[in-house]
Amino acid sequence: MKKRYLGLAVLAALAMGAEAQNKGVIKIASQTPLSGGQSKLGVAISNGVRQAIDDEGKLITSLGYKLEYAPFDDQAKSEQGVANANRMINDNDILGVVGHLNSGVAIPSSEVYARVGLAMVSPANTNPLVTDRKSTVNVASRICGRDDVQGPAGADFIVQTLKAKKIYVINDKTAYGEGLAAAFDARAKALGATTTPIGIEASERDFASVLNRAAAEKPDVVYYAGIYDQGGPLLKQMRAKGLKQPFVGGDGLDGSDLQALGGPENMKNVYFTTTAVPLSSLPAAKSFAERYNKKFDVTAEGYAAYGYDSARVIIRAISSAARKGKPSREAVAAAVRQVKFQGITGPISFNNRGDLPVAKYVIVSAQADYNDNKVNKIVTVAAPTPDLK
Repeated sequence: MKKRYLGLAVLAALAMGAEAQNKGVIKIASQTPLSGGQSKLGVAISNGVRQAIDDEGKLITSLGYKLEYAPFDDQAKSEQGVANANRMINDNDILGVVGHLNSGVAIPSSEVYARVGLAMVSPANTNPLVTDRKSTVNVASRICGRDDVQGPAGADFIVQTLKAKKIYVINDKTAYGEGLAAAFDARAKALGATTTPIGIEASERDFASVLNRAAAEKPDVVYYAGIYDQGGPLLKQMRAKGLKQPFVGGDGLDGSDLQALGGPENMKNVYFTTTAVPLSSLPAAKSFAERYNKKFDVTAEGYAAYGYDSARVIIRAISSAARKGKPSREAVAAAVRQVKFQGITGPISFNNRGDLPVAKYVIVSAQADYNDNKVNKIVTVAAPTPDLK
């Protein structure tokens, strides 16, 4: 009889355990370029999300849910990001999105997420409009800084440190490039510099006309607001024409492919600002970098850590909202704004528009090897609070 009761107790315990693991599936998605010229950073962010789910997914699975990861390839194209976003909102198990790399993809995609209250936490989108729109203010958050601070930080460095008075300001005509260039240009002019704004298509790879003009007009500095897959070839062609002026850009240059495409021999007098503090300057990221390098057999780039912390925000928000049952997307989005913890990238919390109260901006001196890049300066700046558009 005792054995019979013991057997029943074991069966009951097993049944309870099975029931606890049958509350359903919860998915965390990401959207980054996983193919194409910008995939190096897109894959790094996606890998960071995978690492976060491995490290902290138990915060959700311990509540009885099965946790799955759904990575989407937005190809750094707005139309693909929007198409993916429409697929995401039709999958009711997706409760949070880490993304994007490109502001020009994040802005229209987040309009789709907002239709159903699906939270997006961005590791890399710096255009102010990512968090400055009334239509998406409840769903769009980011753990990186903003271009209305990053652009002026670059201008301060160029004018005050490099002593430039005549600057070519080249942008790639994307939401990111145009926004960063405009913020840079306004600050550079306010500091007394003369600027020449130049727009080039993001797909362009032959820069002869721009560089011939630069050879004739001899600017003190060339400032580039765009991504490394174009910035690298621009730098290489610039140096091939004998233009040795400093080449400075924004965080779109922050990737090891800058050296690969621009040529390691051309990194003298190359600088960029970035909102992704290099892992070498983040003591808390050392263990993450070691695990990441072992898991993916590749050196972690800066935005990998930001993908990791963005996913940790979503994991914590879902865990908080799921204690009384599978939460709604709106509940998770609301919980995101209540998240507060010490991330490996720094303190993480959000103001009421989804920005960090204080963000870090770094000026980096590029070296022949990406892993040898030198931090010139780190500044911490409170987030601006412009009117919502």
